[in-house]
Amino acid sequence: MASPDVHRWAEGMRIVMVAPPWYDVPPQGYGGIEAMVAELIAGLARRGHDVTLIGAGASGTPARFLPTYAQAPSERIGESMPEVLHAAKAYNMILKLDADIIHDHSLAGPLTAPGQIAPTVVTCHGEVDGELGQYYRVLNETVSLVGISEAQRRIAPDLSWEGVVYNAVDVSSFPFRGHKEDWVLWLGRFNEDKGAHLAIDAARAAGRRILLAGKLTEPVEHEYFERCVRPRLGPDAEYVGQADAARKRELLATARCLLFPILWEEPFGMVMIEAMACGTPVVALGRGSVPEVVVDGITGFIRNDPSELPEAIHAVGALDPRHSRAHVARCFDVEVMARGYEAIYRKVIAGLATRPGRGEEIGDLTLPVN
Repeated sequence: MASPDVHRWAEGMRIVMVAPPWYDVPPQGYGGIEAMVAELIAGLARRGHDVTLIGAGASGTPARFLPTYAQAPSERIGESMPEVLHAAKAYNMILKLDADIIHDHSLAGPLTAPGQIAPTVVTCHGEVDGELGQYYRVLNETVSLVGISEAQRRIAPDLSWEGVVYNAVDVSSFPFRGHKEDWVLWLGRFNEDKGAHLAIDAARAAGRRILLAGKLTEPVEHEYFERCVRPRLGPDAEYVGQADAARKRELLATARCLLFPILWEEPFGMVMIEAMACGTPVVALGRGSVPEVVVDGITGFIRNDPSELPEAIHAVGALDPRHSRAHVARCFDVEVMARGYEAIYRKVIAGLATRPGRGEEIGDLTLPVN
């Protein structure tokens, strides 16, 4: 692969985007990272950048697409081998490309960063403590990390953060509805930390019907669902399956509010901005990034204890849906995210170019040696 072209850095960049191997990009149903990657590619392409996507299955983005799997191995999510094989194939593909920057969203892919001539940016989509935190610390010298919230970055301030860029949605793709129906919604992955059981309890205490839509494929999700969710279902609490993109938008636009009673320091919750883009307020527990995403009393309500959620469900009727939509358009639209990553890429490329001992001088820049 040729060295990055220094004259192109102020204009269009050649970006390689590496998605996880588990779902199409964009995903047909569940797939928060894949949805974010698809939106980012679209935003970068509109800004004049040349993007190559390495992923699995099918792609519906404007990027050149290089698949590592003809069909995404979604049924094997949680296994290690698909991730490792995906990373190995991606590495060989990147060696044949002419890239200025590599943006890796996969788990194993960043391990190949030392063998690449272009610098690697890694978005931390999940936890940054525990074993994942240890992993990122091992990578500290070879990749540049991007956080998806300040709350996430505060958990591990010693990591090699280049900045924070919030996830985003194409606001225009979400239908705005000012008049809401009387039921409430929970949408997500059936993991105990996502609090579906708390959402049912809160809706029932508020006297509201609740619909639950979410991913239910992995053994741990089935175990939680059978233990904590199914016993709570009834005429006023219905599981409607996993919603595809169209069904998700219909549910989000129609619901009285979205319940987001998380029980962990979630670094970002895409469903919050998707709901607000539809003009639907969010009722959430104030963990993780929630205070950065929801404007308490304007675009929803943030509470500290599950016992306070029923009152907040009653109160959302007084909120103006237009404020939620405007908030997302201002802070979490794709163009905002694309500009943020564009700035990160240029910062990382310039940092690599001027880092002593990494290459040979060319003018006032330092480029890696082939």
